Amino acid sequence: MMDTYEVVTRGGRSRPHAARAERSRGALQAWFWSGAALTFVILVIGGITRLTQSGLSMVDWQPIMGVIPPRSEAQWLAAFDQYRQYPEYQLLRRGMTLAEFQFIFFWEYLHRMAARAIGLVFIVPFLIFWIRGALDRRLMKRSLLLFSLGGAQAVMGWYMVMSGLVDVPFVSHYRLAAHLMLAFAIFGLCVWFALDLRSGPGSGAARREGVRRATTGLWVIGGLLAVQVLWGAFVAGLKAGLVYPTFPLMGGALVPPGMLMLQPALLNLFDNPIAVQWMHRVLGTALAAAVLVVYARAWWSGVMDRHSWLLGTGLVAIVAVQYLLGVLTVLFHVPVSLAVAHQATALLLFGVWLGWLHHVRGVTAPGRA
Repeated sequence: MMDTYEVVTRGGRSRPHAARAERSRGALQAWFWSGAALTFVILVIGGITRLTQSGLSMVDWQPIMGVIPPRSEAQWLAAFDQYRQYPEYQLLRRGMTLAEFQFIFFWEYLHRMAARAIGLVFIVPFLIFWIRGALDRRLMKRSLLLFSLGGAQAVMGWYMVMSGLVDVPFVSHYRLAAHLMLAFAIFGLCVWFALDLRSGPGSGAARREGVRRATTGLWVIGGLLAVQVLWGAFVAGLKAGLVYPTFPLMGGALVPPGMLMLQPALLNLFDNPIAVQWMHRVLGTALAAAVLVVYARAWWSGVMDRHSWLLGTGLVAIVAVQYLLGVLTVLFHVPVSLAVAHQATALLLFGVWLGWLHHVRGVTAPGRA
């Protein structure tokens, strides 16, 4: 494909305009990296919000007025009284004090404010880049894609909360999974777009001919990782991590008792906490094995350049840490610290996998597909 300079000049723009777009590359790259970093922060805050059962403390969605929290005692009492009209308080938290309500309100409020912050961090630089002509057609399409996903994420977040405000005080694990997968998609696109804007020439022919052999293996890892994250969301939504807090066996068996209690049998893999935790363990083991196999094959074949070696070694290290965190989270009955670390490490694992895949595919020069 043509590079950024060619796109802007063939589109009828002047050479100074093209040079300005070229100089904006570093700022554009920082813009995408900031989007990835903020998404990571929001994921951590969201994990704490979920694990402290704070997500249903704000029972309405006010995108504009909702930025102002209660300030006076009367406003806090009004917000608390509103919360007490819903199932979570009536079924699970009768007798809660105002101070306890303020604690859970804080985490949900912080989660929503962080989401609004990433919107501002995105839209303000976008307008500046657009006015200055730093966005060619391809970057404009990518920016609009991130806009769309960000809007969809906001709507999905409230749609998820709504599921816990009627009858049963728990959010739908399907909606939670959709919310989490959208966060991973936004993070992944920000990382990929930032990597596309790296300056400097591509790697040599040896890398292109050799390391590309790992592409198939990396796609297998990516597929397993996507499914594992999905089932991780199911585990979180169903609180499945609290059943059978033992490892490696569950209930003293490889196939735990109660795994097929629902009919039809396939439904257990999605709605039965026992089967969902079992599936998450199996997928995690398969993912760790796949990472080790792909890394070993690439290393023994002698086709790994220094960059691939660093990324591959990092991927192996992170998947080992992630596996250990998963085991400890189950054994210690899902403490907030370990569970949040487990979720955050999943995003780091995804980011390193993306970096290795991007390197292998040779997408190193700006403007190349």
